[in-house]
Amino acid sequence: MIDDPAARRHVASVWGVPPETLPGKGRPAVELLDVLGREGGPQALLVHGSNVLVSAPHASHVRERLAALDLLVVADIVPSETAQLADVVLPVAQWAEEEGTMTSLEGRIIRRRRAIDPPQGVRSELWLWAELARRLGAPGRWDTEPAIVFNELARASAGGRADYSGLSHSRLDTDEALYWPCPATPSGTPDHPGTPRLFEHSFPTADGRARLVPIDHLGPADDVRPDAPIHLVTGRVLQQYQSGAQTRRVPALAEAQPGSFVELHPLLAQRIGVTSGDPVRLTNARGSVTVPARVTDAIRPDTVFMPFHWSGVGSANLLTNDATDPVSGMPEFKVCAVQVVAAAPAGEVVA
Repeated sequence: MIDDPAARRHVASVWGVPPETLPGKGRPAVELLDVLGREGGPQALLVHGSNVLVSAPHASHVRERLAALDLLVVADIVPSETAQLADVVLPVAQWAEEEGTMTSLEGRIIRRRRAIDPPQGVRSELWLWAELARRLGAPGRWDTEPAIVFNELARASAGGRADYSGLSHSRLDTDEALYWPCPATPSGTPDHPGTPRLFEHSFPTADGRARLVPIDHLGPADDVRPDAPIHLVTGRVLQQYQSGAQTRRVPALAEAQPGSFVELHPLLAQRIGVTSGDPVRLTNARGSVTVPARVTDAIRPDTVFMPFHWSGVGSANLLTNDATDPVSGMPEFKVCAVQVVAAAPAGEVVA
């Protein structure tokens, strides 16, 4: 934990810098986006492979804050909507073009091996950070070899909650199934087998027992009201992934699911006078979108659904709320209130 003095001393010793030079806790993502370009906020932003203009809530506000920066730099493998706003785009290698690891949601560390060469002029993100550090005169050692950097992660995470200290590229190359935490063991003793099932025997508390905390349920910050009487929930479709920056460029996926839409119940569709395929307009205080209707009885009459993979006039995140949880800092962009109306009279087509 970055505010734990012992942990700070440990990490600083790995990097060879004084503990007091390490930063404190940063801002949660939504708060960070909100202060971009403002007095006291960042005036420059370096974005690595994130398409915040599509994936963040209240997308029109995010666009305003990005535009207020003195400098926006995006490192990515495709010209995402965010990259198209950037002052500088740095082309970087993608996962099949470099060595490394990935850690799955179940905590398994997966060895990635370079399969193809990157295009000419493309650099790794490790190279970008090392070169940036060199030009800024940053102290410490800045390696660009993935195996060496992984060893640095192993040393820095030793004793922490996500302990990688018993792992290395060479051990992962044996194709042994390994999960964090996987601490180092004393010389001459068997390697730690990893932790396939977290909390199977104990929890990280003083007595090893779980803590159950009662909470009071609170409804959404942006609840239904006379001018926005319908809940909008957002989610995914099978054919697209995250902000769609990559999957929307795959012809087969684009053909299978070419654009955004709104699912609504037959009773709601009848009330506003639309059938499947008709344009529907969703509006609230943050924005307005127009997308084709999909009428289905698989959804509640008081709720509509939109996927969030698209940008432009079909972007669900033009409507979503950037209110955040006070503990996690996560935004409440899965539910908000909207007005839902037919976007054109029956038989009329919206271009």
